[in-house]
Amino acid sequence: MCGIVGYIGPKNAATVILNGLRRLEYRGYDSAGIAVIHQNGGIDIRRAVGKLHNLEERLRQEPLLGNIGMGHTRWATHGGVTEYNAHPHRGMQSRVAVVHNGIIENFSQLRTEMEAEGIVFTSETDTEVVAHLVEGYMAQGENLLTAVRQSLPCLQGASAFVFLSADDPGCLVTARLGNAGGIVIGQGNGETFIASDIPAILEYTRDVCFMDHGQIARITQEHVEVFDLEERVVIPKLFAIPWDPVGAEKGPFRHFMQKEITEQPRAITDTIRGRADFHLGKVRIDTLPLSVEQAQRLEKIIIVACGTSYHSGLVGKFIFENLAKIPVEVDYASEFRYRNPLIGPNTVVLALTQSGETVDTLAAMEQGRALGATLWSIVNVFGSQAQRTADGYIMMQTGPEIGVASSKALTASIVDQYLLALMLGELRGTLGGAALRDAVNALARLPDLVGRVAEETDQYAALAEVFHRREHFLYLGRGINYPIALEGALKLKEISYIHAEGYPAGEMKHGPIALIDEMMPVVTIATQDHVYDKMLSQIEQVKSRGGTVIGLVQTGDTVARSKADYVLEVPVAPTPFLAPVLNVIPLQWLAYALAVRRGADVDQPRNLAKSVTVE
Repeated sequence: MCGIVGYIGPKNAATVILNGLRRLEYRGYDSAGIAVIHQNGGIDIRRAVGKLHNLEERLRQEPLLGNIGMGHTRWATHGGVTEYNAHPHRGMQSRVAVVHNGIIENFSQLRTEMEAEGIVFTSETDTEVVAHLVEGYMAQGENLLTAVRQSLPCLQGASAFVFLSADDPGCLVTARLGNAGGIVIGQGNGETFIASDIPAILEYTRDVCFMDHGQIARITQEHVEVFDLEERVVIPKLFAIPWDPVGAEKGPFRHFMQKEITEQPRAITDTIRGRADFHLGKVRIDTLPLSVEQAQRLEKIIIVACGTSYHSGLVGKFIFENLAKIPVEVDYASEFRYRNPLIGPNTVVLALTQSGETVDTLAAMEQGRALGATLWSIVNVFGSQAQRTADGYIMMQTGPEIGVASSKALTASIVDQYLLALMLGELRGTLGGAALRDAVNALARLPDLVGRVAEETDQYAALAEVFHRREHFLYLGRGINYPIALEGALKLKEISYIHAEGYPAGEMKHGPIALIDEMMPVVTIATQDHVYDKMLSQIEQVKSRGGTVIGLVQTGDTVARSKADYVLEVPVAPTPFLAPVLNVIPLQWLAYALAVRRGADVDQPRNLAKSVTVE
């Protein structure tokens, strides 16, 4: 959940690190700090509680001068939100400093042992024990790399670290244990970078490698050496990141979320490009090779995901079961890990994850592999753990998604599942001929239709003016649009801090109807599908109890429009299986407008992180 940036090179390290930390603000944090090895050979640290501008002001008053350093943005896990608990942390002799993502599970035991030996702690964090541990080994004459290697077996839990030392000043050392967020190493011209996510270093380099579990790296200006825990040399695989650095900038937009909602036509076009052959009426996914025999042997797909990706998976269940005729289960990754799922050799575990580093999703993938499943992933971050460990993968092709509340990654992942279902349907013989061509050609019309709803209009601000003081919303949908009701409610909760619930419309009488009154706005997804008449009936029931209806209706539908108090319009989808892509976008705009009107921090909602890398 935290952000890490390290730098070694000719530039002022603090300037580069602060710039990188700004690009990681979307991950969420409550404090921040930077450490450098200054020119007289000691370690200098500046820390501040709150937003990065507080740290920036501290640096303006007390500059950090040096060419080797590291920085960190922290979400509190051990200890309160104080300057003393902010990272980086250093050893008692101030010869070693560390930044850390993850949790040291045995830190209480280690701290007790260290205090008995006379070590004095200055924070409440678990991270500080690591600084003391490494400093102790260096006091015995070890260099930084060896001291870190000797310290790691003492630590329990998943963690990612970066270390520097005044006694070994020509390098940084980084290490990764388990799934506590990624570590990416980038190489430039006479300079090297470390970060917990690609956008932090994208301005400087696109040539990167990724750390895997159980690896340690020593970084200098010119070289990167990677080892495993047994001291064997690892040759890292180099990647050229295809993202445009401008994609990680806000540009003329007020918020990243605003920018990313409007980018959905382009993101979906890029997701389709090179995969859908409109001339032949077929789908090909080169990164997920599959034979006819393999496809026909498939017995079940289990989708594992968290948050918005879980809602995408619920949509995917409808798509796969209808087009490819494969039974699908959808699990929260955090629950899948503990339920002893029934998995056979012909089961696929499909992970949906924007970041590719979500701790629960990675753990679910590991469990699936241990039980003999094939692993597939749909992921947005190139080189992420979920991409690298899967047997086959599909990249979302959205470019960087910076806003904490996901928008374009959701719609792209739905399209990716649709593409995969078409490919599976053809290979399994459940979809072919004119039906397959029509299903493929439906994708050709989608970007234009998305463009019609991805444009922000004044109607959303007008609705926000009416409803910004309401504290409860209800979202209703049926069938493939029920997950979109869940997603609309989640978006509202995430960024505007309004309590909202998403429900299957048919379940309204089994509880939610008791809450409906004139103060409870009800958002109904009433597009003209096979359950349209039932949705009209639900609208009538809401109205009869004094509820206010915000109706999501198709263009030209005068019946549903006449029943709703307020209307959001969407064009007719080219196929019912792509309707959720269109229907969710007005709900994204509604949540955004309400958050702006209520003065909330849209891109960095309180207590939330873009990538949850700590349990």
